[in-house]
Amino acid sequence: MNIKDTAREICALSAPAGFEQQAAERIAQLLKPLVDRVTIDNMGNVIGLRRGENKQVNAPKLLLDAHMDEIGFIVTEVKEGFLKFTAIGVVDPRTLPGREVSVMADKPLYGVVACLPPHIITAEDKEKVIEIKDLFIDLGLSDEEVKKLVKPGTPGVFMGDFTELLDGSFASKALDDRLSVAVLLQVMENIKDLKLDFDVYFMASVQEEVGIRGAGPGAFAIAPDYCIAVDVTFAKQPETTAAESFKAGSGAAIAVGPNANRAMTKVLMDTAKEHKIPYSIEVIPGNSGTNGWAVQVSRQGVATAMVSIPVKYMHSPVETVKLSDAEAVCSLITEYIKAGKLA
Repeated sequence: MNIKDTAREICALSAPAGFEQQAAERIAQLLKPLVDRVTIDNMGNVIGLRRGENKQVNAPKLLLDAHMDEIGFIVTEVKEGFLKFTAIGVVDPRTLPGREVSVMADKPLYGVVACLPPHIITAEDKEKVIEIKDLFIDLGLSDEEVKKLVKPGTPGVFMGDFTELLDGSFASKALDDRLSVAVLLQVMENIKDLKLDFDVYFMASVQEEVGIRGAGPGAFAIAPDYCIAVDVTFAKQPETTAAESFKAGSGAAIAVGPNANRAMTKVLMDTAKEHKIPYSIEVIPGNSGTNGWAVQVSRQGVATAMVSIPVKYMHSPVETVKLSDAEAVCSLITEYIKAGKLA
């Protein structure tokens, strides 16, 4: 197992928020040889347990979480052979005209988001962003054929091939946040044979993109003492500022703020320094917008830290990352677990 190949495989799967079964089943398969137990809960979260050496009933619990859902769309109407749709999650309509899509019918159907040729667009309309409500999906079929195959409520995803770029970078759909899932699978493989005094839980959670809905119930059932929530953050790209983004290749982004336990955060930073793992500090003064926000207040409260991977072009089909940043996050969490000091 390695991070890039795992990410390549699981990012190719179609799993928008609320419809994660395809990803859940494959992630559970990949996780099974690395843990003592794998379950998929009522929400659809994939949860793995790697017990500590003494298999104590009341051993401390560390939860490693990343969400596996992606943004997508859901069909609202079939109209004259075309599909009307609305977004699942936060979708930028600027990225959609001309985009290839996969419609998750009984068998996958491939289509494109229709777009007018520039020759016939008025000067006024050229200055506007087309709203999603005004877009259509073309499957290349007649109205009768489409109605047989696709019903309102059918979900889908915007396609984006896994593309290797220069200098260790690659682009794909769904790196937010399946890249983090791939990182945590690698962590679980790294610690598979370690003797630990605590239990480690892995959770690939659902429905983060529609309101952080899966991680809270998952954490409530696990009742962890500690959690590291792994997600993506903004990498520097044109029109971003240094204050709101991190240079690709700068390593792990460790969160500081009310949503981050200070003791855990300090241990993570000390671990990074000791092992010369590159990292940056991400200041988050309020809601982190990650699963850490929900997990922290589960049950009586969970000591929570957040570590993120800088990604360019977030919520597009060409999310772009530098592999070394994902590897830095993997090394940081692995060394943190090896040291055994959780806070």
